[in-house]
Amino acid sequence: MSEVRIIDLKANVLEDNEVLAAKTRERLKNENTFLLNLMSAPGSGKTTTLTRLIETLKDEMKIAVMEADIDSDVDTKRILEAGAASVQLHTGGMCHLDADMTCQGLDSLPSKDYDLVVLENVGNLVCPAEFDTGSSKNAMILSVPEGDDKPLKYPLMFQVADAVIINKIDVMPYFDFDLEKAKKNIEMRHPGIPVFPICAKTGEGVKELADWLRSEIKNA
Repeated sequence: MSEVRIIDLKANVLEDNEVLAAKTRERLKNENTFLLNLMSAPGSGKTTTLTRLIETLKDEMKIAVMEADIDSDVDTKRILEAGAASVQLHTGGMCHLDADMTCQGLDSLPSKDYDLVVLENVGNLVCPAEFDTGSSKNAMILSVPEGDDKPLKYPLMFQVADAVIINKIDVMPYFDFDLEKAKKNIEMRHPGIPVFPICAKTGEGVKELADWLRSEIKNA
């Protein structure tokens, strides 16, 4: 009786994706475009954070946003109103974007002449962290209502991020959220990672986040 052959399909998929992600990064470098992959759980305030960043940066750089959702174009309309180009990516039920989907989004943008492109990934703390999109940097948002223990429960998300944004700090008095404990938990998962406490609704802390992004784009 012949031996059973076992094929790790997930490993093959991830390996193929990593090859395309590397090619995408090289493409973006040649086009002088910085791609930020923004991840978080649903309802964390990704789109509101993006509109604040667009308001802060749109006079000094050309910005586009790729909005990934299972359905609807609500967020794309908000981005257009904020003053950036935008394209909607419907995943058809998939809980993440990969490098191929990112390339399709880039090819669908109305121009190739962007300084900053933001990929607003599908709201999920698991799948998006597993797939390299080909981005220049990854950022993730942890919102106060989610709790300060999320870095302990979803370690990979915080390990692959290059910056963590703690949003909705205006409601900390009403939730059992310890900012210093959250920072320690984040540091445990990713030592030295920059953390930006903000309130996207009021704009508090957005300047520091925009300064970080400017620096990353300049040094890319």
